[in-house]
Amino acid sequence: MAVTIFAVMIVLLLLGFPMMIPLLAGALIGFVGLFGGLSQLDTMVQQVLAGIRPASLIAVPMFIFAADVMTRGQSANRLIDLVMAFVGHLKGGLAVSTATACTLFGAVSGSTQATVVAVGGPLRPRMLKAGYNDSFVLALIINASDIAFLIPPSIGMIIYGVVSGTSISELFIAGIGPGLLILLLFSIYSYIYAVRNHVPTEPRTSWAERATAMRRALWPLGFPVIIVGGIYGGVFSPTEAAAACVLYALILEMVIFREMNLKQLYATAKSTGLITAVVFILVGAGAAFSYVISFAQIPQAILGGIGIDEMGPYGVLFTISVAFFIGCMFVDPIVVILILVPIFAPVVKSVGLDPVLVGTIITLQVAIGSATPPFGCDIFTAIAIFKRPYAEVVRGTPPFILMLLGMSVALIFFPQIALFLRDLAFAK
Repeated sequence: MAVTIFAVMIVLLLLGFPMMIPLLAGALIGFVGLFGGLSQLDTMVQQVLAGIRPASLIAVPMFIFAADVMTRGQSANRLIDLVMAFVGHLKGGLAVSTATACTLFGAVSGSTQATVVAVGGPLRPRMLKAGYNDSFVLALIINASDIAFLIPPSIGMIIYGVVSGTSISELFIAGIGPGLLILLLFSIYSYIYAVRNHVPTEPRTSWAERATAMRRALWPLGFPVIIVGGIYGGVFSPTEAAAACVLYALILEMVIFREMNLKQLYATAKSTGLITAVVFILVGAGAAFSYVISFAQIPQAILGGIGIDEMGPYGVLFTISVAFFIGCMFVDPIVVILILVPIFAPVVKSVGLDPVLVGTIITLQVAIGSATPPFGCDIFTAIAIFKRPYAEVVRGTPPFILMLLGMSVALIFFPQIALFLRDLAFAK
């Protein structure tokens, strides 16, 4: 039965069907084959609905909506201008500014693809004009956008938290340390690249110009304060923080900046609704599929076949990292989380691993896979946005992927990189 399920799913993928179709087909075959025919389809529908029932999922469309509002308004550009004012004049400063802007926007959107669009659009032409090679620019934008998956609010962490039953608040705080260290690594590499390739520096801005940039960015900087400060201070749950972000974004762009009118708001809401529908169909289909593979004991067969029961915590973490990294090279991150987390959940519990640490490592791995050839989704976002060929987009990615994989190894051996702030914020 397992062979039939996965064979049908692979064929449907190769035929070009969107991922929700193979997931639903796999679940349907499983229910028909394992539960005695079509009479059990009501159980399948119940599992689909159960998958989208958790209240925590309400945060996903709200964070998407807030990010979309800011991308269409002034908030993203004001954050970029702030970063440029302070570090743009340094050697490699424009590249450092790009990575930092991705981090700041990630602290607002939680989406790697939204970050590619919001930051890459205005900064790529400036980097090309400054003398950076386009393959480096594209790779930097794609991989720096991965930080958005770690810095709260992370949509990947929300999905993982719902599937695994892990505290989303703790996951959000745990992602900050690794995200900032990745930014530091990218900044160092950008400096070395600029020195080796003799990239000229940008003009130094005056303190008056920096003060102006800071004043203009004060309102957009309220987003990370609402999310991180609100959750850390016990004012908001993650879902409430998402609702507050939507309200704040609407006030900024429609009332204070006056950048968005009702017609644009409708278009933004429609776009968010379409994206949300796809995400929730994937989540529901993934829940039904997870029910089938759990009933069929497919996880036990797979993990037993690779001998994971004899591995210690380090071996389990390395196995999880490899599985998620490879999975996201081919399939959307949300789908990989929905399929693989239930498979690894029993062994994670049996070896006593901290689910927050596991969630942080998984989130990092799916972010890396999203920017890794052959089919990382951020690669195709960049191709669509920047109108560049596939080979040029992926040419500069290896150094960034190596740095990100190095961070994955560091998290395995030094878990306090992620858990220090979590333990500090949620000390019992």
